[in-house]
Amino acid sequence: MLEQIGVAPDSVRPAQIDESPGPGEAPRAYCLRMAREKALAVRAGRDEIVLAADTIVAVGRRILGKPSSEAQAFRFLRLLSGRRHAVMTAVAVRRGERIKIRIVKSTVKMKRLSGEDISAYMASGEWKGKAGAYAIQGKAGAFVPWIRGSITAIVGLPLTETAGMLRSEGYLIDAAP
Repeated sequence: MLEQIGVAPDSVRPAQIDESPGPGEAPRAYCLRMAREKALAVRAGRDEIVLAADTIVAVGRRILGKPSSEAQAFRFLRLLSGRRHAVMTAVAVRRGERIKIRIVKSTVKMKRLSGEDISAYMASGEWKGKAGAYAIQGKAGAFVPWIRGSITAIVGLPLTETAGMLRSEGYLIDAAP
């Protein structure tokens, strides 16, 4: 996704953090905390810019992270079937001690899924490692009749906000706007 806005990272350094929600932690607070903790967990030089992001799916106050099993993924998809839900992506940009964080919230409507729909999607394996057990940019795009918000945020990185945050830290973006 970064290539779309002309960003070529010097390196990719995964953050090793505990991604468990705290007891009673609200989805928005959790998403912001994850992006912040990821940005802070990456070792970087004083002048290096660190970009971190986290995307969650939420139904009310319930956070649907990455499913830990096929059974959990099946339950997530059953829960999302025929409902609207929130997708939140928080982006953190850190340079030295300074850190900026933005969150983008979108609403997604999933069509009513039949058992066959869910079984076929589960067989694709696309649910693995995906918040809420689906990827709108893949086969699950056929399950979504409408969204309100940012498609790039739903996919995992709100490009408009990310470009603006990187520019504010002096990173030259090759893409127009």
